[in-house]
Amino acid sequence: MPMTTPAATETPTRSPGGAAVIEKAPERVRKTSPRYKVLLHNDPVNSMEYVVNTLRQVVPSLSEQDAIAVMLEAHNTGVGLVIVCDLEPAEFYSETLKAKGLTSTIEPES
Repeated sequence: MPMTTPAATETPTRSPGGAAVIEKAPERVRKTSPRYKVLLHNDPVNSMEYVVNTLRQVVPSLSEQDAIAVMLEAHNTGVGLVIVCDLEPAEFYSETLKAKGLTSTIEPES
């Protein structure tokens, strides 16, 4: 009969362990999909209007006001943040911007 007592004391130890694993699972899911910043670098060649129009064509979620803000940020500081997203769309946006004559890079979000 005394053997059931240790089993009973072990059960609470397993429960918090199990709860901790359940709490950590969503974190693991989030960590498997890191986010990437799509950056637009200052462009002394193309017109501001071309840059804004190109940003809106390539990243449809950008409003005209957002595209202007990105262009001005790149113009004034040397680099502007276009969008933060998963790796595949980030690569697509950056490569498409480059194909249209703009300078773009991606980097992991820190």
